Amino acid sequence: MTNPPSLDRLSIRANALAAPSSGIVEVFDYGRNKPGLLPLWVGEGDRPTPAFIAEAARKSLAEGETFYTYQAGIPSLREAIAAYLTDLYAKPVAAERIFVTSGGMHALQIATTLAAGPGDEVIVPTPAWPNFIGAVTVSGASPCEVPMRFGNAGWQIDIEAIASAVTPRTRLIVINSPANPTGWTASTEELAAILEIARKHGLWIIADEIYGQFYYEGARAPSFRDLMSADDRIFFVQTMSKNWAMTGWRVGWLEAPAVLGQTIVNLIQYSSSGTAVFSQRAAEAAIRGGEDFIREQVTQARHNRDLLVEAFSRAPRFRFAPPQGAFYLFFGVEGVEDTRRLAFHLIDEANVGLAPGTAFGARGQGYLRLCYLRRSDDIAEAAERLVRAVNAL
Repeated sequence: MTNPPSLDRLSIRANALAAPSSGIVEVFDYGRNKPGLLPLWVGEGDRPTPAFIAEAARKSLAEGETFYTYQAGIPSLREAIAAYLTDLYAKPVAAERIFVTSGGMHALQIATTLAAGPGDEVIVPTPAWPNFIGAVTVSGASPCEVPMRFGNAGWQIDIEAIASAVTPRTRLIVINSPANPTGWTASTEELAAILEIARKHGLWIIADEIYGQFYYEGARAPSFRDLMSADDRIFFVQTMSKNWAMTGWRVGWLEAPAVLGQTIVNLIQYSSSGTAVFSQRAAEAAIRGGEDFIREQVTQARHNRDLLVEAFSRAPRFRFAPPQGAFYLFFGVEGVEDTRRLAFHLIDEANVGLAPGTAFGARGQGYLRLCYLRRSDDIAEAAERLVRAVNAL
């Protein structure tokens, strides 16, 4: 029996081999089946998808909607999304700009493919959701991490550093606000400054504003939509996952200039061939009837954020800033730099699962991410366990 071939003999492309492993999944797999563990490591809540959404999918399946469909998405869902965005941002959005994808990650991959490839550079402020770096790497482009600042004012983006990072090879800037994992939320002035950099250099922006309604200082977070002109180069990536508790459904959308419609349809055809109709029916039900559920989730998140801030403020070794948006607390522990090792330790000693900051780029070193979109009793218990475990270090 011959030995299996080594990777170098298989002639696999370098950008595929360079796809980074997820530091979140590594910890997740370690503690996945531990009895009594409080799992706060991944970006989802503990509430199942509301019944009225699931019922729309069941009805679709019962009616036999199990065939190929429109690559761009069923027209009624595209129209519902456009109407939802128009109401939320008080600016008209045409359905022709909406392209349904198999989750937010699919939208991100398509947007990245449209704007950047081998030999190009993509600016990503970090700490950042690791899939941004992953999508850029897989496309063959090179990610350029621009560290955010952390101080008395919390996490802040460095506009001057972003401007300085632009080179002749730069094609794209990725901006996530409200941000995963820090909770940083861009001000209108910061968005205007980023948009000006993009305009000056002819760059695309990927705007991930999926946590826009998980905002604690108003009805919604500031958006590029508040500033953009019709000819600005902005891709908006979105997902049904967070607002409507649909992480497992894999439905999202990409908003892009309508002139790119056929190109985007082609990319969908050659990646997923379209999103299942029954999932799209569920998404449409969520969009049209899910506002009360979103408000409930945001209220829960705000309460849990305040609970954690109060608990960790009484523990002198915790370093953090109250997040302005999203539903994560990104915190450090005084005297501890290796938070990957600490994440494993906290699974063993506190029975709490957290994501190590190293999963979010080099700037995440020394931090941990806690997802607090869960029952308040669980969050209170997790805070107590974590404080006790950190005090014992």
